Amino acid sequence: MGQIDVVAPENEEGTKATVLRWCKATGDAVRKDEPLLELETDKVTVEIPSPATGKLAEILKQPNEEVVPGQILARVRIAEASEAAATQRPVAAAPAPAQPSASEEGSPPLSPAVRRLLNDHALSAQELKGSGRNGRITVQDVERLLDQKSLQPSPSGDSDTTAKMRRPPGLAGAEVEARRIPHTAVRRRVAEHMARSLAQAPHVTTLFEADLTRVQAHRARHVAEYERQGIRLTLTAYFVAACARALIAHPSVNATFHEDALELHPDANIGVGTALGNEGLIVPVIHQAQHMSLPQLAARLGQLVGAARAGRLAPQDVRGGTFTISNHGVGGSLLAAPIVINQPQVAILGVGKVERRVCVVDTPDGEAIGVRTLCYLTLTIDHRAIDAFQANGFLEHVVKTLEHWSED
Repeated sequence: MGQIDVVAPENEEGTKATVLRWCKATGDAVRKDEPLLELETDKVTVEIPSPATGKLAEILKQPNEEVVPGQILARVRIAEASEAAATQRPVAAAPAPAQPSASEEGSPPLSPAVRRLLNDHALSAQELKGSGRNGRITVQDVERLLDQKSLQPSPSGDSDTTAKMRRPPGLAGAEVEARRIPHTAVRRRVAEHMARSLAQAPHVTTLFEADLTRVQAHRARHVAEYERQGIRLTLTAYFVAACARALIAHPSVNATFHEDALELHPDANIGVGTALGNEGLIVPVIHQAQHMSLPQLAARLGQLVGAARAGRLAPQDVRGGTFTISNHGVGGSLLAAPIVINQPQVAILGVGKVERRVCVVDTPDGEAIGVRTLCYLTLTIDHRAIDAFQANGFLEHVVKTLEHWSED
């Protein structure tokens, strides 16, 4: 009877992961391909299956421990042929306990981050009313409940994550509480990635202004038609389309910097930064965007953003990006610079708030004052790989595509 190692899977980025939880305990019988544990990276949560039927002989990495690709997580003792056959035979079993991923009423499943918060604070999903799509419980729902509980009288004595502070003289109330919220694995990985990217690459930003009047007119004509097909036509889809065209025309922006060469990618695999509230940020990728029509881009974008916010992204959905768009304007921001590059990429597009503004316009009778739909676009580049000439050429291409939008 031999043993087989359970190892952390390889990924393109080679990034670390954190053991989120074990689905089995040492000594438990396991079946081949049955989930053994969950790993959490800065992008997705991945289930690691058992490589064989047998018994979980040893667990080498505990929850919250960091692991790297190829590292041994556990060992499974392989069952004899007769034992394996017995394991596969259906047997009568007692009713399984309720899973933490869904409520007893069959409400939408909980994301890993929500499950972790509930477990860490000994809360039940039944205490919460979800504000997310289809009544899904979000991290913000849990945090609001925690805030409410923190305002309620509590036994004396400080916890290891809470410190009581006296208010300065003259302020109402005797004391308030400052809470320390441990970083999630996602937040730690994002922090490390951003700090490393900013330290390694000299960031330079160029700024253009884009007139989206024609894009808005096109969207107004087609938004109802798209909705009938179940597609949400957002402005971000237009930015993805414009960038896809510009990346093929300006391949040095669609690249990876190496010490000895600049690797030019044949496909425009465009990542779109998607905010997850207090959970952090994730960048799902639209692969081969240069081959997609606007309806296809809008549909794929909707699928990825929905999956990201529901915690259902697959590993392949966040891999292979060659360029990133950060639409920070959806939160009201006019301009953000520099936006940290999502290395190993060499550039990132920032999209500011879209708004109606007064400007000078050309008319048959000359210049006049008019109102147009405008936004600021920034391109932050890795100056090791790209110079201002390439950056401005790329951004000019994007702006011209948007300002002369004529696709029917």
